[in-house]
Amino acid sequence: MLAAAVCLLACRPASVALPASGAPVKRVLWIDLDEKTLRVYEKDRVTARYAIASGAPDTPSPVGVFRVNTRFSTEMSGFGTRFLGLSVPWGSYGIHGTNKPSSIGKNASHGCIRLSVRDAEALYRMVPYGTAVVVQGGPYGPLNWGLRTLREGDRGADVRELQLRLIQRRLLLGSADGVFGASTRRAVIAARKAFSLPPGDQADPLLQTKLGMILFE
Repeated sequence: MLAAAVCLLACRPASVALPASGAPVKRVLWIDLDEKTLRVYEKDRVTARYAIASGAPDTPSPVGVFRVNTRFSTEMSGFGTRFLGLSVPWGSYGIHGTNKPSSIGKNASHGCIRLSVRDAEALYRMVPYGTAVVVQGGPYGPLNWGLRTLREGDRGADVRELQLRLIQRRLLLGSADGVFGASTRRAVIAARKAFSLPPGDQADPLLQTKLGMILFE
């Protein structure tokens, strides 16, 4: 693990790890969905802090460790004037400005991280491609605020955790992409049968617990 990342993560949840990279970590964005803040770290020092809006309850922001893989500037729009895309495997999410400044500090977006236009422009100037972005929310890491019943069509870090456990038991082939599709549905049906649970195609908290998705702080 890179020295800068170790220093940063020393006081953070142990389940979070920065993506591997051959280059030194010069800058990390740390987004706290509960505090509604985005902090810019230079090694172990906070060099900037911005207020944010995050996803609404029905369209939560992704939780995990990502990298900036898209950058563009534009005329004023719903994205403000600047957009930083994130490498979230289960959907298109980013950090951007907004034409609704009153939403800052609230759960109001479709999952993206909103900043004021001025803050988004300032952040854009200091964030190149490949910058690591850590998004945390709730006390349970990728499980956020607890176990929810997962069904076909759901997306998120908790779906990815479910898929990883199904893959470990060889009930699901392929990669864990965080999208509950037809193959995940079939694997859930098989898992319920393997654990002698009532038949069904949803991953309820009981099945998740059987698979080892346990809440801990």
